[in-house]
Amino acid sequence: MSKLVERDQAPDSRPLSAAPALAVQFFLIPLAVVAMVVVVYGGFRMLLTTERTPEEYLQDVQSGGRERRWPAAYELSRLMSEPDVESRHPTLGASIVSAFRSSEGDDPRVRRYLALAVGRLGNPPVDAVDALVDGLADPDPETTISVIWALAALEDPSVRDEIRDVYRSDDPGVRKMAVYALGALPGDGDLSVLRGALDDDEVDVQWNAALALARQGVDDGKTVLARMLDREYVARTVTRVPAVDAALDPVSEVIVSSLQAIGTLRATDLRERVATLSRDDENLRVREFAMRTLDVLAAPAPESDTAMRHR
Repeated sequence: MSKLVERDQAPDSRPLSAAPALAVQFFLIPLAVVAMVVVVYGGFRMLLTTERTPEEYLQDVQSGGRERRWPAAYELSRLMSEPDVESRHPTLGASIVSAFRSSEGDDPRVRRYLALAVGRLGNPPVDAVDALVDGLADPDPETTISVIWALAALEDPSVRDEIRDVYRSDDPGVRKMAVYALGALPGDGDLSVLRGALDDDEVDVQWNAALALARQGVDDGKTVLARMLDREYVARTVTRVPAVDAALDPVSEVIVSSLQAIGTLRATDLRERVATLSRDDENLRVREFAMRTLDVLAAPAPESDTAMRHR
């Protein structure tokens, strides 16, 4: 199974009809992880004027000054997204996991980025998952969010119970990431937490739960998905300012996420709502995605499609 990537990017513009068994393209991940990258990148990138090795960044993480360590941890997490880093540095994974373990009680910024670096390992050491599970108890909510993302990225279904427990958090960002992870982990599992999250006090936790259930092939969140198609309703909740180079504004991102989930579920009972968007929505890209979703809903279901699960 391919590695997970962060879903803070604009949705893929490939035709939905090209993927009859369409998977949900992105979730409304808590903004903490995204914001950490966007806010700090420009501030310290200018300080790093030469290409450095992962080991050099790791050395800074472990023994550098306070204002060198967390930028080095960020750069290390960024480097781990490059496909050939591990093959060129075969002992790096174990060193990163060890550094993450040693960072307990340290600068939360260092710990967050080290967790992201562990999550990007293509061949994680055997103790990587255990180290991250221990990190779920971190008192810093943003660190917990990074740890949950990393566990989902490593795609080890054995951590479902621990992530279900984390959903009890009072922090809405932690709950959002927990439902994202439960939907992203491979294999079958108890969906009671995701179903319960459809009634979470936070609207965007409800949205993530509906998208996570759709990714699992379960249509229990269709009522929430239908609400996500209402631009006025979504605009009352989403306050995030769009990035300058964003392909979609934040409200449109929510609508497109719902359209993709509806295509995944082949929810033909929402066809009229989708058709209305394809004609009338103010955003051209939303209309385009709506038309593609209509194509998916009109196409014959592949023989491999199974009935919606009701575990």
